[in-house]
Amino acid sequence: MDDNIPEMDSDTEDFSDSKLGMIHEEVVYPEEFLPTYYAIKEEESGNKTNLVEYNNQPDSLFFNDGVRSVDFILVYEDEDSKPFDKKYTFQKRKDKREYFESCLMNMGLELEATPSVHIDHLIYVKVHVPWEVQCTYAEVLHIKTPIEIKDHVVHSSIRNVFNCITKHFKPNEKLIKKEVDYYTAPYQKERHESFIKMDKEKFFTPSMRSRMASCCVFRSLCLLKLPANFILCRAPYEIKGNVKKFGITKLLRDGVYKAAYPLHDCRFNVKSTVESCPNERYLLYKEWAHPKNFYKTQPLDLIRKYYGEKIGIYFAWLGFYTKMLAFASVMGLVCFFYGYHIQEKSTWSKEVCDPDIGGKIIMCPQCDLCNYWILNSTCDTSKTLTIFDHFGTLVFAVFMAVWVTVFLEFWKRYQSQLEFEWDTVEFLEQQEPSRPEYDAKCVHERKNSVTGIMLILASIVAIIIYRLAVFFTLSIKLKDSGNFTTLEPLKEYVTPQMATSVTAGLLNFVVIMILNTLYERVAIWITDFELPRTRTDYENSLTLKMFLFQFVNYYSSCFYIAFVKGKIVGHPGQPVYILGKYRNEECDPGGCLIELTTQLAIIMGGKAIWNNIQEVLVPWVKNLIFRYCTRVNPKKVDPPRWEQDFELQPFTKLGLFYEYLEMVIQFGFVTLFVASFPLAPFLALVNNIIEIRVDAWKMTTQFQRILPEKARDIGAWQPILQSIAILAVATNAMLIAFTSDIIPRMVYYWSFSVEEGYGNHSMSGFINSSLSYFDTNDFRPATVTDAVERPQNITICRYRDFRFPPGHPREYQYNMHYWHVIAAKMAFIIVVEHVAYLTKFILAFAIPDVSYTTREQLKREKYLTQVILHEVNLNLMAKCLKPVVHDMSSHMARNKDDEVELSEY
Repeated sequence: MDDNIPEMDSDTEDFSDSKLGMIHEEVVYPEEFLPTYYAIKEEESGNKTNLVEYNNQPDSLFFNDGVRSVDFILVYEDEDSKPFDKKYTFQKRKDKREYFESCLMNMGLELEATPSVHIDHLIYVKVHVPWEVQCTYAEVLHIKTPIEIKDHVVHSSIRNVFNCITKHFKPNEKLIKKEVDYYTAPYQKERHESFIKMDKEKFFTPSMRSRMASCCVFRSLCLLKLPANFILCRAPYEIKGNVKKFGITKLLRDGVYKAAYPLHDCRFNVKSTVESCPNERYLLYKEWAHPKNFYKTQPLDLIRKYYGEKIGIYFAWLGFYTKMLAFASVMGLVCFFYGYHIQEKSTWSKEVCDPDIGGKIIMCPQCDLCNYWILNSTCDTSKTLTIFDHFGTLVFAVFMAVWVTVFLEFWKRYQSQLEFEWDTVEFLEQQEPSRPEYDAKCVHERKNSVTGIMLILASIVAIIIYRLAVFFTLSIKLKDSGNFTTLEPLKEYVTPQMATSVTAGLLNFVVIMILNTLYERVAIWITDFELPRTRTDYENSLTLKMFLFQFVNYYSSCFYIAFVKGKIVGHPGQPVYILGKYRNEECDPGGCLIELTTQLAIIMGGKAIWNNIQEVLVPWVKNLIFRYCTRVNPKKVDPPRWEQDFELQPFTKLGLFYEYLEMVIQFGFVTLFVASFPLAPFLALVNNIIEIRVDAWKMTTQFQRILPEKARDIGAWQPILQSIAILAVATNAMLIAFTSDIIPRMVYYWSFSVEEGYGNHSMSGFINSSLSYFDTNDFRPATVTDAVERPQNITICRYRDFRFPPGHPREYQYNMHYWHVIAAKMAFIIVVEHVAYLTKFILAFAIPDVSYTTREQLKREKYLTQVILHEVNLNLMAKCLKPVVHDMSSHMARNKDDEVELSEY
């Protein structure tokens, strides 16, 4: 057993023999198979990185010899010129770095250092992964390499006709040429001759080499850009006692290195001078990131090739989601314009605005010590409400329940197609190496699932209580001070209810943005405490926690308005108080739907604007400031490729996670509350068209090259999307039943609009029937308005409810109309939910996750791959046996000659 135990964060721990055994049981690869754990003795660390001067070739991606390619870059600050008082700290960093680089070279990597052109004391270490090391780590990382070109091509005359139309919406095929498709198999060194012979520099792609190097560096870093990462992740940098410390992550955190990243292949705006070897970054900028391409499809194959499958699958999902939003947007716009068309024809809205009806109805105060008000003061609000609260909303909500199911099912089909095309069908998490943090800590730390779960639940409950308290306080304070004496010119357009709704929505949005940071830190802290084994496990665990926090953060106010506000308020003589102090809020006579619509519009619009500002301006300004502040010694020399990339922003390990989170939160707004805001899909569509190009622009121009990673799907986001889709059916059914007035209006129309057997059904009189009577003498003393502000002739006021009038034997109790409405609402929810869920189940069953074509292609490719490998194995066997057979034949021939000689003798 090796006494040198991998360790990452601790500087002092020592481990007993009983603990040492744990790490060999839980680490994915044993040390003898994963040579990156190998560490040389400190007294033997004599290898030094060669320091050379810049060769004045700014776009070179090679060492100074022009032969060895640069697969990764490490950046550090030279300590020799630092002040004397910090010399000890700097010397420790230097010792760690020199030992780390010695281990890298001992593992087979080749290093070359070059001083910075523009920044004093900065050194760039170029990392090259030689061919033999590439082959070793390609096998460790289960990298699939080509064994034969695919010869089957599906031709379709219908598809060719269709392509003539759609080619204008695709990237320029003359610039971005279709990649050659191969049959592939996991690479094995001993069978290298079995794979397609090609130039060594092209056999493993740059993204593969970066991944290999980073895994070495990040453990001492994963294929050529990929094996580089793998090696860097695992190389030791210090041995203290019997504790081995490894990986560049800790070195970056401690300031031993300032940065570690793979190189972009060129400037984003520089076209390749060699037509047969185009600059992929330039092509991505020109055909993908540029705003002029907003109407075009994305070059997913090139994205995948340059950034890896994980980035590729994100943009594939985002593009597919955006296309599907187009259908929902059309239906949403139809629903919106239908509501706008019937705005002036709505009978109940006319009654609210009618001076002889709404103008004569005096409404009871909606808060303690507030004034009476006239119903027709909400005329504009009622007209706006008719745009969103009509029968078409019900149809649209049912459509969205079907749409979300179709979207998720067809995404699974598209995802399976990408798995086939990108050769990730057989990519398993078991093939994924463990995280360096896990390898370093699993020896003495274990996940406490109970503590983790309880902390999440406690946080969610605390957030709900906090948000409700803030919302109650805000609303009451606004109403208490909302006499609008300073807004006299706006009185005709601004009502206290509208002002409260808009200002509360804006302040709530600000609170959401502020709390995002807190939730992020808590979620990361909990996940780090759990210590997931692989990067995928870590991201899945963080995804669930972060979404739960953000679900409460973004949606709690909407759930409050939709399902709590105005539902349990009592009546004017006996209002309901929260915590014995705060009177529960009431809705307008038309309900709380318009306030929910306002809240959704503010959060969705504000979130889109804020996110785009963060994604466009913040990286650009940071890069500008960094270049200005760091170039203290500018020279009239074009900086090399690695120095240009150092001035860009690093793409953090959770950068893609936040992109997913942003879109999934938006998906929740589009589906959970769409019955109150039919324009949500259209706003999301516009935002996503911009979002795709903004994300593409920042990745190609403002960020260092992203380390390529493998992925076959969108991970934990898939079950989250499915959960939102299931919840959306219930929320929209309850929105229509309890928040809108569709059900009360239908009950009135069919049951109460005319006496039984007389006249025709109509909506005339609905407003009067929906308002109950209250005797002002029954107010409690503490809630009565000042006598100065109270007209003396008001004896009766009205309020929104279905209760018996004063003087009735059951005064202020619920009447029969109320129970009719409740029964209709419950029946509506049960019927709609069952029909919607049954439809979703039928659609999910009828639409297979993998299309017939893809399934047949998978079978054929698997069969042909086996045939090819079998033939290759037979050829190898024949090649190996040929000398043996030749020797045996020679031996038999000699024996025969001997026998002939003996017989003659």
